[in-house]
Amino acid sequence: MTKTWKCELCGYVHNGDEAPQSCPVCGAEQCHFTILIIQTSGSQKPAAEAWQCSICDHVAQGSAPPEFCPICGAAAALFHSYEVTEASTTSADIRKVVILGAGIAGLTAAEEARRQAPEVKITLVSREQLLPYYRLNLTRFLAGEVAEEDLFIQHQDWFDAQRIEYITGEAQEIDCAARRVTLRDNRQLDYDRLILTNGAHPFIPPIPGANREGVMVLRTLEHARKMIENLRPGSRAVCIGGGLLGLESAWAMQRRGADVTVLEGFGWLLPRQLPPTAAALLLSHLEDQQMTIECNVQIKEFTGDEAVRGVLLEDGREFPADLVVLATGVRPNSHLARQCGIKVQQGVVVNDRLLTSDEYILAAGDVTEHQGRVYGIWPASYTQGMVAGANAVGGSAEFPGLPMTNRIKVLDVELFSIGQVQAIDASTRLFEVQDNGNYRGLACHDGQVVGAVLYGDMQLMGPLQEAVEQKKRIQEIAGLCEYFPDLQQLV
Repeated sequence: MTKTWKCELCGYVHNGDEAPQSCPVCGAEQCHFTILIIQTSGSQKPAAEAWQCSICDHVAQGSAPPEFCPICGAAAALFHSYEVTEASTTSADIRKVVILGAGIAGLTAAEEARRQAPEVKITLVSREQLLPYYRLNLTRFLAGEVAEEDLFIQHQDWFDAQRIEYITGEAQEIDCAARRVTLRDNRQLDYDRLILTNGAHPFIPPIPGANREGVMVLRTLEHARKMIENLRPGSRAVCIGGGLLGLESAWAMQRRGADVTVLEGFGWLLPRQLPPTAAALLLSHLEDQQMTIECNVQIKEFTGDEAVRGVLLEDGREFPADLVVLATGVRPNSHLARQCGIKVQQGVVVNDRLLTSDEYILAAGDVTEHQGRVYGIWPASYTQGMVAGANAVGGSAEFPGLPMTNRIKVLDVELFSIGQVQAIDASTRLFEVQDNGNYRGLACHDGQVVGAVLYGDMQLMGPLQEAVEQKKRIQEIAGLCEYFPDLQQLV
């Protein structure tokens, strides 16, 4: 077992017997770290009975198909038997491992592969002309809170000591039959196992004027550098998107002295993490901090000539802008996998061992889709990287999935969100309580706790997280009605 610690505020993962005194990414105190146990070795399991959904291809273990597919909801009759075979390859058959992508998933995969296989040749390929850095910290760098040199995770002497070849280049083609990767400069890398950790790219909505100078995204260090060059005290900055990255970017630009406006197409801020009642509290708080927020808007055009001048809405209003930041989500970099015939849906489809449809290729991080889910969060990328790295050298690790948990700070407000936080059908009820500027919400589906939200007071975070992760029923959680009086009608 590998013992690690996860920062509950930003998702940073730390190796060691004890949690760090403070998080190197967000600065959170030691009390904000929780233990994360990852199984990276074990005996091979025998072939298991399994069933595959004919609609979405989800594979379920067991002697009979599930009543309904947990991914698409298809009935049991739409499942067919599926033969599961375990890989028989031993580490002796694996001499060369190539990893495409040097984010946290790729770096962790390389480190774990080296730990388990001291003699295997490991090559880590980075598209960026930089050593790996904390992408989580880009908004703090943008805000001027951390220096550029503090962003880097490892330096060249670490790669030399680990005997991991670190090269820069962009993969152009994967030849699955020859087991060879060709880079754009025509270098070729042969592999016995390939791990795709080539991440995701920002989604650019098809809005007229999106190619004007001053319309930017924040995904890489180079993006952050360019934004800093364009920001001046008094600059008018408009952030498109009121999700996590959008609000963090807006806060960072405000710290640089910019006059910031956030435009969100959904009806409220953080729609994936908060129900409307909690989002309204956050909106009020941000407006008190002199930030302009507009929700439920549609962008018509980014106006200007060569450079952006403003953001025009469908309702005719225009917000002047010297800088526009698009925080409208990301899409997996799945083009290489598609070109070489690997199965792709939302992302590169992997099983619990993070194997793709090609037995010699694994995938981890933002590029992957596991059990119908594309995570796009640091803890999942780290965990998947460790599992993929172990299995690439003959291990038998498994990734069971992670709950969608978010504990974040927006300005000086703490938020916690886990699981399903919206009442999406008649069987789901959302119980909400507000007091003294705090909020707590509990989502229940037929008496089972399926989601929870806290705003401000984090006292209930531990019990609620445990309840969602362990799929507890309301009656199993002592004292819950004290905090959610309306639950009495269900008990």
